[in-house]
Amino acid sequence: MIGREDVVEMGQYNKPHGINGEISATMLCELSLLDNFKCLISSVNGIFVPFFIESVRPKNEFTALIKIEGINNEADALLLINKEIYVLKTEYERIAEEQGCDESPADFFIGYSIVDNTKGIVVGKIVDIDDSTDNVLFIVENDNSDDIYIPVADEFVYDIDNEAERIYMNLPDGLIDANN
Repeated sequence: MIGREDVVEMGQYNKPHGINGEISATMLCELSLLDNFKCLISSVNGIFVPFFIESVRPKNEFTALIKIEGINNEADALLLINKEIYVLKTEYERIAEEQGCDESPADFFIGYSIVDNTKGIVVGKIVDIDDSTDNVLFIVENDNSDDIYIPVADEFVYDIDNEAERIYMNLPDGLIDANN
């Protein structure tokens, strides 16, 4: 079963286009990258469901008309309106490496642990991202199931261990305590 920690957000479906099941989508990546993914994933009734791409027609730099296998009319396409589009994290990693991308979207790190490098302690696990403002935040759950908000800022990151799924950060004094 696909979980939130297994996916990376790549865009959002907009509205159906025409009567043959195409749907407009705004992507957070270059449209040419879509050809590299086996499927696009969306949450349907709380379950991450893979949808296989039949065709992609670019409208502009970040918007495309996407035809999904099995969605053959406007009524079927309506089921995807305003749903986020995700891809598998493992596929994203492979494609980013092949394309020479050195930056990942913040939600790539959901499931990673944050380690305060200055104190040598595990702060908790990233469970979500708050990108509702310009200051993107990791939402980190600690052992007490409390949420701690940590800015996604390069200047705090000391090291990222993708194999161990850990981000080592030099966090300012009082940041963790300010969340409690």
